Amino acid sequence: MSPRTGKPSYQLSAPDTRRRRMARIAVVAATIGLAAALVGGAAGYTANQPDGVDAAVADLREAEAQRDSQQIVELTATARSLRAEISPILSALRAETPTGQQPGPEQARQWRQTMLRAAEPFANPPSGTTATNVARGGLSSAVEQASLAVESYLLAVTGPATQRAALTELAKRQAVQAAAAWSIAATQLDQVNIDAGQGHQHVYLDTGPGGGAFTPDGAAEGSGG
Repeated sequence: MSPRTGKPSYQLSAPDTRRRRMARIAVVAATIGLAAALVGGAAGYTANQPDGVDAAVADLREAEAQRDSQQIVELTATARSLRAEISPILSALRAETPTGQQPGPEQARQWRQTMLRAAEPFANPPSGTTATNVARGGLSSAVEQASLAVESYLLAVTGPATQRAALTELAKRQAVQAAAAWSIAATQLDQVNIDAGQGHQHVYLDTGPGGGAFTPDGAAEGSGG
């Protein structure tokens, strides 16, 4: 009997190289997918985070809003204080008073000093937002117009008698214009107070009806903030 021999080599099971190759491909693919997921997640997180420029801009805007809010509070307080001084002057200038009962030179000079003091808060205005600057500029212009009315009246009561009637009428018209200019600025100031969250703040002059001046809207003080 011939000795037992093994199977011919062509019948032996060849190493399953294809299976091992597929396994390696699967591992590589999984590794690439995990890396891509990590990179994508990191990129998404970074994209959702404010960078240095965005943070700086946000800080500047917050600081500007706080500064403007403080300016609005101060401007409103100034307007209230000036209203108490200017309203009686403009009311007197606009009144239909007989010639013999009109205020004299001494009263006119006192009005002039009052108007000079009223202009002081606007001498060096701070830089604010456009809306607040408009309100401040409007009040300043109204004060200047009121000062001109007082100067015209002072000329009327200290100058030649022949010019008194004309200058008195000029002072009256200037007083009407001053009240109208103030009412526009007061309306703007009311709006910036609302926008700043402080509600309605009415600082209109108490000069009576007429002249086309704006009047308060009837909303309660502090409402609408």
